[in-house]
Amino acid sequence: MGDSITAGYGVGDDRAFPALIQEQLDEGGYEYTVMNAGVSGETSAGGLSRINWLLKRPIDILVLELGANDGLRGQSVDATKANLVAIINRLEETYPDAKTLLGGMQVPPNMGPDYANAFKGIFPEIAEETGVHLIPFILEGVGGMKELNLPDGIHPNQKGHALIKEIVWEHLEPLLEK
Repeated sequence: MGDSITAGYGVGDDRAFPALIQEQLDEGGYEYTVMNAGVSGETSAGGLSRINWLLKRPIDILVLELGANDGLRGQSVDATKANLVAIINRLEETYPDAKTLLGGMQVPPNMGPDYANAFKGIFPEIAEETGVHLIPFILEGVGGMKELNLPDGIHPNQKGHALIKEIVWEHLEPLLEK
C-alpha cells in the first residue's frame, strides 16, 4: 500500500518495485501474490480511508509506503503518524497474524529542518510503538540521485525501482515463509 512510488508513476506498475518483488518471490519459490495498492498522490489520510477495501482480501504481509505526500504538503506530523498507526491497527485487528513492513520516508528540507527532522522521526517511533518492521528510508541511495529518478527529480526511474526492490527485499525476505 503506497503512493506514486508504489504505483510506479512514470515507469508503469509492471516495472515498479512491487512487480519486481513478485518476480523475486516467484524465482525464490515463495507462494505469495503481490497486490500493488499504490495510488499516485495518496496521503496517509487517503490510505486510512481505503484500508478497509484492502482488508477485503487476506493479507500476510503489508508493505506500507505512505507519508511522502503528507510531508511534501507540510501536513501535521502528528496526523501523519496517527493515520499510519491506525492503518497498522486495522490490519492487526482484521488479520492478527499479518506482519507490517513500514517504509520510512524523508522530506526535502524546504519545509525547514525542524519539520524535516520531526517527519523523519515518526517512522522509527511508529515501529517502536507498534512492533512493526521498519525500512529506515525506503528511498535510501535513490532519493535525490538524478540518474535514478525521472526528470521530475521525485519519482524513481526503472533503475531506481530496481534498487528500491533490493532495499525492500532485504527487510521482507526474513518475514517470508516458503
